[in-house]
Amino acid sequence: MTITLRNEHKKDYRVVEEITREAFWNLQVPGCDEHYLVHIMRNHPDFIKDLDFVAIMEDKIVGNIMYAKSSLVNEEGLPLKTTTFGPVSVLPELQRKGIGSKLIQHTIEKAKEMGYKAIIIYGHPHNYCKHGFVGSKSLNVSDNEGRFPYSLLVLELEKGCLKGHNWKYISSVVYYGITEEAFKEFDAGFATKEKCFMPSQEEFNIACRAFVE
Repeated sequence: MTITLRNEHKKDYRVVEEITREAFWNLQVPGCDEHYLVHIMRNHPDFIKDLDFVAIMEDKIVGNIMYAKSSLVNEEGLPLKTTTFGPVSVLPELQRKGIGSKLIQHTIEKAKEMGYKAIIIYGHPHNYCKHGFVGSKSLNVSDNEGRFPYSLLVLELEKGCLKGHNWKYISSVVYYGITEEAFKEFDAGFATKEKCFMPSQEEFNIACRAFVE
């Protein structure tokens, strides 16, 4: 299986949105809204176009990764330039074949080249520790309320850059910019899919409510 990566083009937008919808449908909640997040990210000032990549197999887009600017602020109020990826999407029938990993590893190197000090994400440790991410408490990175969520993960791109400080993670507001009315209008343009409960949704709920002491 040969996979090539390139930056997303405007002509890819709808295909990427459809792939994202397929990848996340019923995974974390009944239905999903990640495809709308992809749609609004591209026009947001925090969007990092140079880290927006698609994966191609046999001339067909099969996956995508997108990034937004974020930051860490230490106890003295001094900021550090960081970035955050998500969504990462791969067609369901091609998941667990290394496509997502290839997108992640490629863009980690690109983010280093661009001068970002760290990548901060929310995700399941099982999926991301293999890429070098560690739990946020290991590097004294908390959420804005000073807590250490189970799913808050950190990858230093410049080794040791977080040492000796306590940090708070400041996410891009784009990840919280989805309104129900706008989403429903957007989603109405896609094929109808059945919403249902999946065990992965309860796993997601547990992870979202878990904190490291």
